[in-house]
This record gives sequence, structure tokens and C-alpha cells, in this order.
Amino acid sequence: MEVARHGSVSRAAESLHLTQPAVTRTIRELETICGKPLVEREGRGIRITPHGEIFLRHAGRSLSAARSGISALEELELSEATPIRIGALPTVSATIMPEAVAAYLATGTRNRLGIVTGENRVLLDQLRNGDLDLVIGRLPAPENMQGLVFEPLYRDKVVFVVASNHPLAGRRQIAIDDMSAFPVIVPTPGSIIRPFVDRLFIEQGFPWPRQALETVSDSFGRAFVRRHQAVWIISRGVVASEIESGELSVLPIDTDATMGSVGLNKRAETDLPPGAEIFADIVRRMTIG
Repeated sequence: MEVARHGSVSRAAESLHLTQPAVTRTIRELETICGKPLVEREGRGIRITPHGEIFLRHAGRSLSAARSGISALEELELSEATPIRIGALPTVSATIMPEAVAAYLATGTRNRLGIVTGENRVLLDQLRNGDLDLVIGRLPAPENMQGLVFEPLYRDKVVFVVASNHPLAGRRQIAIDDMSAFPVIVPTPGSIIRPFVDRLFIEQGFPWPRQALETVSDSFGRAFVRRHQAVWIISRGVVASEIESGELSVLPIDTDATMGSVGLNKRAETDLPPGAEIFADIVRRMTIG
């Protein structure tokens, strides 16, 4: 890069605080690696060969990327480093996020971490506008992916759950009218899993619940199911720990058609801030392999 900029090995050596033989030797080693002549003599000076011109463009980008990497590492050491803002759907808030946040804090990275929850459409708008660096959740509908890219991590499905002491708990089969006597918590129309639920009711031949409650609040869902014999239709990941502990029971309703990808949503053509990239790598390690 310096030889090309100065058009001279000696001036390049001076700017790099090296000897001229050291620069010449490095050029020759680079030509050996590339298998092509990069520099040749022209009169009393030198010129870059056509092969060298091609390599020069890539070398410039490589140096720029390396400098960006060094700056990113330096940023991580700043006491007032850029805050990292992560959006998380309920699907991952109760499963992936607690352990991922703990692992992030253990790295000693100084970027302050902010976690935002909410409906998928709201979080994606905040991501698109730059208010969030990363959103973790289900694969959005195609019309909501403008300006974004999605990296899949694992798959999750919707389930029907009730408290372990619910009259329907333990049933081997659920008839069409069995849920009609109970409140049913369903996702809101703007939520990412609502289309899956609507389609599921049609496929299963279930009528829409007479006592339907629309919400994406997992804290309300947990409290209401425990106290009022409600049926809760929710992504399995949200209630995985309660299912494993036996506090909640999954009703025997085939919901395989609701299976969908969960992963990382990022802005297209925009690199993640260093702290956000560290967080994304932690989530990848936790969910893949």
C-alpha cells in the first residue's frame, strides 16, 4: 500500500520507519505468496503491475477492515462504551436471554446492555430505525423483512397449556367443545404467532373461543393461568421451564404446523457494534451445537 502510494520503495520505507531492503524483501515475499509480480522497475522508479493493481484494491479493503477491528476492540475497553440494545420476543425472554445476559456480563465487556421486549412489529421497527441493534425472536413475515436479514438458530412451536390442576390436564384427547367452558389466552393480532394460531384453529376445526383474551404479556398469562383455569396458547419456549417442572401441562393438540424458526434479526448491510456481535456469538453458541 505504501509503495503504491509513494511510487517509491525508498519513500515507502521512510514512511514506515523501515530500511529499504526490509521493504523490498517484504514485497518479494508477498509476490511469492501471490504467485504474481506486483511491482516492477520503470526507469529510475517503480510501477505497480496489472496484477498488483488488482491485489491493491483488495489489500486496501483488508487494511481498512483490520483497522476497524482494532477500533472495535479499543471501543470495548472504553468505560463509556456504546450501549448495546437488544430486542427480545417472549419466545426467548424466559429461555435464552437470562443465560445469554449472564454469559455476556462474564466477558467483562463494558458496553451497557439494554433489553427491550414487546410485539414483533414494534421491535422490528425499532431495529430498522436504529433504536435497537439486534432482535431475537421468530422469523418475521416477508412483508416485515424490508431492510433486515434473519439468521436462523433453532425451531419452536405453539402449544396449548393449562395449570397442572386444570380439569383438562392429563387428558389423552381434546374434543372440539372441551375448551368452550374456559377462558383462552390467545396472541394479539399484531403478534408474530397469531397467523399460526388462526390457521391452527381452522385446521383443527376448533371454533374461535367465546372467552378469548388477546395479549402477548407472558407475566399476565402465567398469573391468569394459575388462578383462573384458563387455556394459554403460547410459544413453547416461553413456558418451557414450567412445562418441565410440571407446573403447566401441555394439552394433546397437534401443533406441529406452527413450527417456525427462531433467530437473530439484524439490519441489512450494517455491521453489528462490537458489543452486540459478542452478544450474538454467545446466543449462537447457546443454541447451535
